[in-house]
Amino acid sequence: MVRRTLGRAAGLLGLPLLMAGCANAPLEQSGTLSSYSDLEQADGLLAKSRIRVNKDKVLAARTVRIVPTVFARGAKQGGITEEQRALVANAIDRSLCLGLSDRLAVVPASQPADLTVHAVVTHMEITDENAVAATKVVSVAKSVLLPGVPVPTPRLPVGLGSLSMEAEARGASGTPEAAMVWGRGANFLSGSARVSKTGDAYELAGAFGDDFSKLLVTGENPFKSLSGPPPVERIQALAGGAPKYAACDAFGRAPGVAGLVSGVVGTPPEWTDKGATAAEPPPPAR
Repeated sequence: MVRRTLGRAAGLLGLPLLMAGCANAPLEQSGTLSSYSDLEQADGLLAKSRIRVNKDKVLAARTVRIVPTVFARGAKQGGITEEQRALVANAIDRSLCLGLSDRLAVVPASQPADLTVHAVVTHMEITDENAVAATKVVSVAKSVLLPGVPVPTPRLPVGLGSLSMEAEARGASGTPEAAMVWGRGANFLSGSARVSKTGDAYELAGAFGDDFSKLLVTGENPFKSLSGPPPVERIQALAGGAPKYAACDAFGRAPGVAGLVSGVVGTPPEWTDKGATAAEPPPPAR
């Protein structure tokens, strides 16, 4: 959360430079939304987006359930394992669950709710592990040669990953009440660089979760203003504690401090993120 907030602030100060070193994230359509014709352009500092929202209906909702995120067929690039894809998808769901909890009561996917949210990964650009590793070598060298000097180490502006998404929230009757097509690429100045092919997608998963959940929490364009400080419950959950609603435990606990250190060091996300919890067995038939 802190890294994403600082990243947005950095965009305000040096947006042209950031955009020059950003990976491309196409706003692709996988066909899972009810309609694409009435989406309106709503770009953020670093993200491109098209949105639709029925504010009155969204704000009237009190409960929400999250259908696990899936990858569109065209987003399944070679060289990525199913385990890595599952970790990215789960990171999206976890971020959505924590963000939506700010206003809505999250219930298990098996229970009815006022809103049902389903997200789909439409495109994922692979991170160049060698370029990230080279950046980390430069960072270590700086620490040795200039100890104690706070000089940032930008990433090599090559092999940057990206993530493109689409998501929809439907009412209890199945009527679409909000939708978003979203894309954002990693940049060489902000965010964590991880030595993993899905390193950037994993980091950007949280950014998408923040943006789409804000759309449903406020009923407005999430890029119109900077977010205020998160509630105490979300901070505790991001630190690895229990989430506000037990339903979010289905997506596992956030890595907390270990995950933060992992991001700084650049280790693969699967080293600290255990992913989703095992599904509970169905109740016995009567």
